[in-house]
Amino acid sequence: MTDAPAPLSEQDLAAARAELAEGRPFPVWFTAAAVGVPVGGSAKLVSIGEPAEGDFVEVRPTGSKDTVFCSPNELTSTRPPRRRAQKAAGKPAEKPKQEESTVPAPAPPAPRPPARRESPAPAPERNGSAPAAEEKKPARPRAVARPAEVTVTLSSTVEGEWTVEVVTGRKRTVRPTPVQPAEVAKAARSLPAAVAEAIESSLAAARQRQIERVERLRAELDAAQRALQDLSG
Repeated sequence: MTDAPAPLSEQDLAAARAELAEGRPFPVWFTAAAVGVPVGGSAKLVSIGEPAEGDFVEVRPTGSKDTVFCSPNELTSTRPPRRRAQKAAGKPAEKPKQEESTVPAPAPPAPRPPARRESPAPAPERNGSAPAAEEKKPARPRAVARPAEVTVTLSSTVEGEWTVEVVTGRKRTVRPTPVQPAEVAKAARSLPAAVAEAIESSLAAARQRQIERVERLRAELDAAQRALQDLSG
């Protein structure tokens, strides 16, 4: 039984940052701590964030266009060994040859007169045909892997800024990403009425705050222009 590969250390992360800074790929492999990916599967490291952000190592699995975020203990820089078929050890032992016996074989017994054979009674006929061969049992279908649960979170700040975040299973696959309010309003039209009403209420409040801000800035601009005219006169 082989030891589990060591997860990414601080030295590995520093070496990976240096490789990424020079534009060279840094290969990694998934450990048994990773969820939703095969153990020993390879990936390319894309970026490294700050440790305070949780899963801060962004990788792209081999053969996939999407990226996922992992923690250092879910990755390793040690390539897993390839499994090889075990070769047969040695040839089977040959059977020892039977020693020739020097004892003469006994003479064959005298032939006996043939015994009188009686004709067997006819077997009773069976009703019906022979039982049919048992049908083969159908093979059990392979269990299909259940897809991971996907959670999409849409958030809004007091200033009216919107972000979207995606979590697949227990992994955050998309960090909070800014979204334009117009896109949020467009998406709200296809959602249930209660959800659309809540989003529209938040957008209306944000618009009102921006209108009030524009009016304050306009008043300050008018006051500044009058002060400038007084100084110029």
